[in-house]
Amino acid sequence: MKKTDIKNFVQTLKNTYPDATCSLDFKTPFQLVVAVMLSAQCTDERVNKTTPALFERCKTIQDFADIDLQDLEQIIHPCGFYKNKAKNIKLCAKQVLENFDGKVPQTMKELLTLAGVGRKSANVILLEAFGIANGIAVDTHAKRVSNRIGLSSEKDPEKIEQDLLKTFPKEYLKDINHLFVWHGRKCCTSRNPHCENCKVKTYCNFYSSSKK
Repeated sequence: MKKTDIKNFVQTLKNTYPDATCSLDFKTPFQLVVAVMLSAQCTDERVNKTTPALFERCKTIQDFADIDLQDLEQIIHPCGFYKNKAKNIKLCAKQVLENFDGKVPQTMKELLTLAGVGRKSANVILLEAFGIANGIAVDTHAKRVSNRIGLSSEKDPEKIEQDLLKTFPKEYLKDINHLFVWHGRKCCTSRNPHCENCKVKTYCNFYSSSKK
């Protein structure tokens, strides 16, 4: 896409989804860390139904470090993969307490040292907790939208992110994940995408090829 196309593409998505924001509920940076961990292979809606009881039980990072593992597993069970997630949450809490003086770190390098935090999660944490947009979180929706439109032909999320970072100027980075997630949920769905109603179909390789 040309620079003018990129600007129009992003603005069209922003006009289409003016409420596009992070859909995970949290009040503190560490609550976001936990919510992002729970969201792996799970819907944000399910996470938001699970976290109120968890955050009521664990009000501080120390509480997450101290909670009995089985109690934690029972609370987060609805989010799936609960044994691995519970183990990572407790270890992550201990790492934040011991290595970062009880404060969630604000750099990609430091966040990646935490149990259960990968690059996608770190990008979400940096943006939503600290307003830092140096990367783009590539989840299943962002991956699908990027591939279909033709912004990246890669399958690996980190490689897709690099292609997106070459395409979009820095001022757009804070919006891309939100817009792609909402577009993926509401229009560019995995099965039977609503191409005819898509506001950005003129930019889309998938739509163009379907018309040939």
